[in-house]
Amino acid sequence: MTDKYPTFEALASAEPDAYTVRVTNIGRSLVVVAPHGGGIEPGTSEVALAIAGDDFTCYLFEGLKPAANRDLHITSSRFDEPQCIELLRAASAAVTVHGEESADEVVFLGGLHTALLTSVRDALETNGFVVREHSNPQLQGRDPRNICNIGRLRAGIQLELSLGLRESFFHSLTRAGRGRPTARLLLFASAFRDALLRNGL
Repeated sequence: MTDKYPTFEALASAEPDAYTVRVTNIGRSLVVVAPHGGGIEPGTSEVALAIAGDDFTCYLFEGLKPAANRDLHITSSRFDEPQCIELLRAASAAVTVHGEESADEVVFLGGLHTALLTSVRDALETNGFVVREHSNPQLQGRDPRNICNIGRLRAGIQLELSLGLRESFFHSLTRAGRGRPTARLLLFASAFRDALLRNGL
């Protein structure tokens, strides 16, 4: 699906009240990012915050509209909200959290940080999660311009969380339901965060 807005500037000019940016800056070298949070790809803000916990900086770009939040989606190779870009270029690496529409409960892992991908895959599979590479090359996080890869290491991780998996993380994917996480989200976030910490990030 083609994005409605090609850049953040175009989006902000057309719909200045449709979104918010939230940053919790812990100061560590890795940043967890949900560039399509809030109502754009529901559940991704909450997953990013859960992964970051008290250990990592977290950046959220969140759609606030009552409907049609998909209009606020800017693809990751063109996502250029200035605060995000500044934060990521100063960081060593990034983990970006996205939503994907498959019904099965799957974590699609991508990005260019191969060592970290291996560590995260092992941690998640050990805790019972199904981990795959997405069949769509555009959802594999391999573009050097993708925001997951613009940190100082020029390599990060992109998570595409299936709809089925996100539904298992919350009471529901409504705004109210996302405020009621399940134990499955806590297990996922803990396993993921532990893998990041074991890699010294």
